[in-house]
Amino acid sequence: MVDGIRGFLNLCSLLCDLCVLLRLFISNAQQGNLRVLGIANPNGDCASWSRHAGNLRRNFPACRHEEPNGTVAATKFLGYWLSAIKSMWLRIVTLIRKEVLAVFRDPRNRAALILPPILQLFLFSFTGTLEVKHVKLAVWNEDYGQVANELIHRLSASPNFDQIEFAHSRAELQQMIDDQRVLLAMNFLPDFTRKFQEEKATPLQLIADGRKSNASQIAQGYVVQVVNQFVTEQQPMGNGASVQIVQRNWFNPNLDYIWFTLPSLAVMITLQICLNVTAMSVAREREMGTFDQLLVSPMQPLEIMAGKSIPALILGLIEATIFILITVFLFRIPFHGSVPFLYLSLAVFITAMIGIGLSISSIAVTQQQALLGIMTILLPAVLLSGYAAPIENMPSWLQPVTYANPLRYMMVVTKGVFLKDMPPLEILNNTWPMAIIAVFTLSFATWLFRRRLA
Repeated sequence: MVDGIRGFLNLCSLLCDLCVLLRLFISNAQQGNLRVLGIANPNGDCASWSRHAGNLRRNFPACRHEEPNGTVAATKFLGYWLSAIKSMWLRIVTLIRKEVLAVFRDPRNRAALILPPILQLFLFSFTGTLEVKHVKLAVWNEDYGQVANELIHRLSASPNFDQIEFAHSRAELQQMIDDQRVLLAMNFLPDFTRKFQEEKATPLQLIADGRKSNASQIAQGYVVQVVNQFVTEQQPMGNGASVQIVQRNWFNPNLDYIWFTLPSLAVMITLQICLNVTAMSVAREREMGTFDQLLVSPMQPLEIMAGKSIPALILGLIEATIFILITVFLFRIPFHGSVPFLYLSLAVFITAMIGIGLSISSIAVTQQQALLGIMTILLPAVLLSGYAAPIENMPSWLQPVTYANPLRYMMVVTKGVFLKDMPPLEILNNTWPMAIIAVFTLSFATWLFRRRLA
């Protein structure tokens, strides 16, 4: 790539040389000699230019030759401007060459400029979609009649529904939604088929997980479409029955989008702050020249890493507290869960992100490289967390990658604590994967730091 850029710059220089040759050709054709630049008069003196030529001479003092009678020949005026343009272009090309070589000389800069855009394009292609596919549906069939079985069969044949799980009680149905194993749940009452065959208004209960307000609304639309199509097909057969879908949204009855957005934004902003504080720390020390003083101090590398981590942890918890207070008292979003377990998960989550930030800071030499590293980590973490699009919509080969993202688990804990009283056992089930990630990232950051010191 560097050779290609150099070739382009050499081509620009060649074009400038062609402009000079054109000027020489015009000047020699006018005077019939081979004088340098072709703008000196036969006597070599320098008379006064006209007013316009004087202004031009003040702007470009390199060429001040004049005609004896004080008039500028058209061809010499053109040659003069071509010479000025060539000089200006050569200066610009030299500066462009210098800037391009300065950017691409460092292998880290080349990797930071090429890999993140490719990674973002790759991730956006599979995760940046508002389509809702692979919906998991729970069914509690108390009817077992012909009409109920026909609707279940059509839903299972729909390409939008990936899996249908059957419940045998309301408690089991509720547990499926609480554990986020399903997005929707349907309940066929015992007299569903009988009422439909008697051409009566037949109720069908549809329960949605309000913690995913956008996806649940779209998924409910899929169910309504299948049911309406079935009812329409029965009308030519003389059946005038109708199905009344009774929709309920758990944990977010009004499907208020801000209930879903603000708890997630509080976590993502905390993530960004932790990355900024830790990823810039060592790189800033190097640029300010205080990193060498830190190395000659009696502190061990592990102590230095602890000194860099603990302030970021405290700052992250303070920022998260401010966001939680604003969310609860200003935006009036309900908080039903346990505060101590929420802070336990937040502390583990921030620790995991501190390890990632210190790894970036150990690799980066300048703060600019650290900033590019932050953007490389931040955007994929948000895309793979399930905030922009449900994880179920992602390809099956990409979904296992999300298990290495701490933000995925923290999103579940935050929305569960805010919108419902998530049991402590479920919180711990989403906290221990973040603890494993934190141990790995901090160990990796410490290993990188010691290696750079060696």
